[in-house]
Amino acid sequence: MPSETIKLTAKFKLKTEPEGLEDLFTLYQEIVNFLITYAFENNITSFYRLKKETYKSLREQYPELPSHYIHTACQMATSIYKSYRKRKRKGKANGKPIFKKQVIMLDDHLFKLDLEEGIIKLSTPSGRLELEFYPAKHHEKFREWKIGQAWLVKNPKGVFLHVVFSKEVEVRESKAVVGVDLNENNVTLSLPDGEFIQIITHEREIRTGYFLKRRRIQKKIRSGKKRKWILEKYGMRERNRINDLYHKLANKIVELAEKYGGITLEDLTEIRNTIRYSAEMNGRLHRWSFRRLQAIIEYKAKLKGVSVVFVDPARTSSLCPICGGKLVPNGRRVLKCECGFEADRDVVGSWNIRLKALKMWGVSVPPESQPMKTGGWKPTRYEINALHALYW
Repeated sequence: MPSETIKLTAKFKLKTEPEGLEDLFTLYQEIVNFLITYAFENNITSFYRLKKETYKSLREQYPELPSHYIHTACQMATSIYKSYRKRKRKGKANGKPIFKKQVIMLDDHLFKLDLEEGIIKLSTPSGRLELEFYPAKHHEKFREWKIGQAWLVKNPKGVFLHVVFSKEVEVRESKAVVGVDLNENNVTLSLPDGEFIQIITHEREIRTGYFLKRRRIQKKIRSGKKRKWILEKYGMRERNRINDLYHKLANKIVELAEKYGGITLEDLTEIRNTIRYSAEMNGRLHRWSFRRLQAIIEYKAKLKGVSVVFVDPARTSSLCPICGGKLVPNGRRVLKCECGFEADRDVVGSWNIRLKALKMWGVSVPPESQPMKTGGWKPTRYEINALHALYW
């Protein structure tokens, strides 16, 4: 079986902030800003070139600082400058880039994480510090995972260590896949046996509800710390509900796809650049975090050995899956073809997504393997409660 690498990030909150850590944040920020300015003035986008031209002088200037801090600072500065150049080309950036956050990038030479003891050993200019963190239940699953890069982050809630864990998993090859069509308020699945299942998520109602709550707060409380605190509170509640919804939804999708061995999703990475609707619709679609849902589905599927493939989303909801003809509206959400095919638009989308994956693998799909009925195809519908257990 082919193997793939899964990467997940876990947060560890420190119990206390030891002396000297504040100075390390300030020093690191100073070095990164120097490197960004150097890259900006010399138009350097290569990490290796930036490190080659600045490493020696920085080592002389900060002899007490472990050398790998300069290495990671070069990585951060290069990434920030490249992002700035990309935004500059789109007219979304002015002036020169500045690093303002209290964030330190760490590699495996700068910290050691002991999950059993609940301790992080951090290299600093004044020696190695032992930092205790609050244990969490989800930390247990990472005991057998490989530890990669990390970020030390300071915000009003405290100091956190964000660690990237990786694991090699075996993913079985499969030519039977489940087509998954993600929508703003539902997810439709096309199963290889000809069945269609639609899961109603109510995500649109959740996001719209919190959007309206924030709008009322902004009108009622014009400024001040109270307004900021209330907005952050509702923002956190929304994120928690959506995150809970996404994990339940991903678990159910993977459960359905596990017996077939594969999941097909649309490659939606550039979809935001093509959103050109009304102001209300644009706002709704920009608030929809579809890529996060795809990422959760992807890693949960691979942990179960289920392969995930992405296909081009072009015309998946406008072409007939039977004859390839152009579909026309025939009701609120129904599409119809000249060949007599008629189905819900989400059924068409998920069906075409699955067929695209099969064609990409060179698998011929005989007519008898497809649901060839010409009646109005509608999926079996279920609902997910975003706060409670999944009712199926």
